[in-house]
Amino acid sequence: MNHDGQLVEIESIPLQELAEALRRTRPFAATTPETFIDALHGVPHADRVRAKAGAVLVEAGESKRFYWLVLEGQTRAERPEPDGSRTMVGMARVGEGFGETPLLTGRTESAFFVIADQDSLLLRFSEQDFWTLLACCPEVRKVVLANMAQRLQAYQVEALHREKLVSLGTLAAGLMHELHNPGTAAKRAASQLRENLMRLQELSLRSSARPKTTAQLNCMHDLLEHAVRSCHAPALSSLEQSDAEEAMSVWLQSAGVDNAFTIGPALVAIGFSQQELDCAREVFEGGGFSDALNWLEALVSSVSLVCAIEESITRVSELVMAVKKFAYDERSPARELDVHDSLQSTLTILGHKLRIKQISIEKRFTAAPSTIHTRGSALSQVWTNLIDNAVDASPPEAQIEIATWTEPGWLAVGITDHGSGIPPETLPRIFEAFFTTKPQGSGTGLGLEIVHRIVTQKFGGSIDVESAPGNTRFIVRLPMNPTPPGNNGKPSS
Repeated sequence: MNHDGQLVEIESIPLQELAEALRRTRPFAATTPETFIDALHGVPHADRVRAKAGAVLVEAGESKRFYWLVLEGQTRAERPEPDGSRTMVGMARVGEGFGETPLLTGRTESAFFVIADQDSLLLRFSEQDFWTLLACCPEVRKVVLANMAQRLQAYQVEALHREKLVSLGTLAAGLMHELHNPGTAAKRAASQLRENLMRLQELSLRSSARPKTTAQLNCMHDLLEHAVRSCHAPALSSLEQSDAEEAMSVWLQSAGVDNAFTIGPALVAIGFSQQELDCAREVFEGGGFSDALNWLEALVSSVSLVCAIEESITRVSELVMAVKKFAYDERSPARELDVHDSLQSTLTILGHKLRIKQISIEKRFTAAPSTIHTRGSALSQVWTNLIDNAVDASPPEAQIEIATWTEPGWLAVGITDHGSGIPPETLPRIFEAFFTTKPQGSGTGLGLEIVHRIVTQKFGGSIDVESAPGNTRFIVRLPMNPTPPGNNGKPSS
């Protein structure tokens, strides 16, 4: 047959003809003469495969499964990636076997391409013959099972690494969005503040040329105290604010103040009323009143800009603290962890994703106390996976509920979304490693398996799921006091 234009020759031959080469392979090297003869009697024939370098021996997604032994040359396994590229994940050299993992784990399709890395000679056993070999040769069975365990471990380590990179990508994307807004706001405010300072200097120089009376100084002192008292006035409704700005601007214009409709909204924003400004109108005459009000507006605007910069920097600091809590060192000493704090940090980091779909969060944090005793904090990864999945499952403009409560000895967290739900036939498998309902390339199938492992093994807790169309809830129960790993008994629901 022909794969990718590369010649692959296959012929069925008596296994006895390759007895000497077969004894040099790892699975058969330790067989006794008796068990080797049993193998030849149990599996009298096998396919001998000659492949040129570059020939595809197994296609990704292929449903026909075989066990292979490399007699000459070597092969490589490549995983297809979502972008169409391939990543090499393993090699099989002379004397080594491959293909046992899908047979033993029940996978119905090949996850990889298998390609001849150089001109190669291989033996290929059918699924039925593979099981016969395992049954009649304990030595072969031991080697095959050891190989499978080693491959599964290596694949799981690599897949876990990929899952962590996905989590890191989610974290990085969140930080990029979250830091962009306060950074841009601070930069814009700083630029406007520079312009205000230049305007203030110009108005101050103009005002200094006119001597001030005691009444004028006292009035400006009172207005200054108000201006620097706070960043914002008490909140008004949109209609109230619009009416107040319009009235202030009209009043300023009637008093001959320059830029009345520019400075009116700024004065209202910080809480000035016409009555407070009456003193300035009484003690300043002509252009002096206009200069005094413009100077006051420049100062008020500058104070507001400083407040905006402070708020932006505070926001950045909050994000940094959230990341520190999110990525807390697993080797940290035993300590108390506030679960509410951990949930809030995760929501902070995923804020951009919530805003993209306009999803609101309803928090019902009733657990008291809300702390657990722990060493390290992998909980952030639990919340990230569960909330991220809830966002993916939710339709736009939906709501996600996050609730906490206490049960005797336990702290419980429920995360509920209102998506399409998990099909009943899928529900029993959602915590299995590598099982995913997401499209090819969209998920590793490890997110919920990692969540389950962290909750049950690291914390001695439990995780349950209830799902129906329009309502899916994950419930995590954590022991308030340290529990031996693996003890994941839970109170009755």
